[in-house]
Amino acid sequence: MERRFVKVEKGLGPQGRIAVVRFDRGDNINALSNQAMRELRDVTRDFEDDLDTSVVILSGSARAFSAGFDLKDPEGRQRDTLSVGERIHRQRLGPKMCKAWQDMDQVTIAAVEGHCIGGGAALVVALDFRFCGKSAHFRIPEVELGMNMSWGSIPRLLALMGPARTKQAVILASDRIGSADALDWGLVEKVVDDGEVLAASMEFAERIALQPPIPVRMSKASVNRLAHALDDLAAHMDADQNVLTGLTEDYKEGTSAFREKRKPVFKGR
Repeated sequence: MERRFVKVEKGLGPQGRIAVVRFDRGDNINALSNQAMRELRDVTRDFEDDLDTSVVILSGSARAFSAGFDLKDPEGRQRDTLSVGERIHRQRLGPKMCKAWQDMDQVTIAAVEGHCIGGGAALVVALDFRFCGKSAHFRIPEVELGMNMSWGSIPRLLALMGPARTKQAVILASDRIGSADALDWGLVEKVVDDGEVLAASMEFAERIALQPPIPVRMSKASVNRLAHALDDLAAHMDADQNVLTGLTEDYKEGTSAFREKRKPVFKGR
């Protein structure tokens, strides 16, 4: 499959052990269309048999990591005409994308400039480290759109921020989480000047790349298996819940309000 939105550069840093994956749709929005998600899922396969790469940095554009799921994507908007079974199948693309990044053998770093919203936030919390610029912000808008937060994100957010902050971030869906709060809450590991995130990520990656590759991979695997051992208990119904909430009047109201740039009025039905 030809990649339109994702580019890979390997062989960087000490002994060529660093790779950079750039996700850029060229519009400073970087929404996650179905095509973009397939590319981001499939690019991880470039590293399955790669014993030379120790660290992979994932960056968005210079002004945006991702605006989240593309509500204007023609392929995505077909969901209203699909059967329940087809909807569940389609809804599993996002979780598969995030899981593919979480399961990579290499250490992964998200380099976030600008906004990181919804599915974009779901993707970055599946990585090992997150660096962001001072003007960057995160937001998880799904609840205000009448949906649940899915893609396996709740247990990953919980592992990073704890129960209260996870509830706050997900339930208060209109609130932006600025870089300072993101650092304080544990959502990101480092905040740097705008425009310097990729360079800071590369500097950190170089430190990792100098370590012996085999125990680095083993250490990541051990930590992840323990930290995420119970994730499936919390997230196994994500796709089903998303389809269920997508059948509600509140979902129609939330998405309509978003497109019409007004505040939604929810009725709990």
